[in-house]
Amino acid sequence: MKVKAHNAARQWELLDEDGHVPAMPSYTVLLQNATDAQDFARDVLRLTAEFARSPHHATRDGGAALKHLAVAATMSSYAASYLAETAEHALALLRSTNPADRQYLSNNMVHDHATGRAYLRRTSESLRDAGKELEDHLGFQRSLAQLTRQETPPAPPAPRPGGRPR
Repeated sequence: MKVKAHNAARQWELLDEDGHVPAMPSYTVLLQNATDAQDFARDVLRLTAEFARSPHHATRDGGAALKHLAVAATMSSYAASYLAETAEHALALLRSTNPADRQYLSNNMVHDHATGRAYLRRTSESLRDAGKELEDHLGFQRSLAQLTRQETPPAPPAPRPGGRPR
């Protein structure tokens, strides 16, 4: 999910190669970006809810991971909202003929799109941080399990079925 958010932030571009808003921005493409961001936000919310219901959230590392997941859930929801507003501005821009209105809509569209992408980057960072917390926790658990196995004397062999020892 971290990679998906990061890639979306990088790939969903509004400006052309010269850094200008296209004269006819694609409402359909921008609306699809908003739809994809909304789907992604829902996935992050589900992941966060599932983790919050798990017993792992009660550990120190799990609590830290849950905090990062909560931030990711919020950031991804914000991203979807800003990308939807970008599409809304694009639609209004396509219908506007007043140069002042077009400039205003264009500026808002660029701002909202950049803000949505920034929220996606923050989502990716929060998911990365949650993963790191969990990775640290699992590494600790594995180390603890190895130490426990090494300190425990071997179990005696199980008795053979069906007879007396000879």
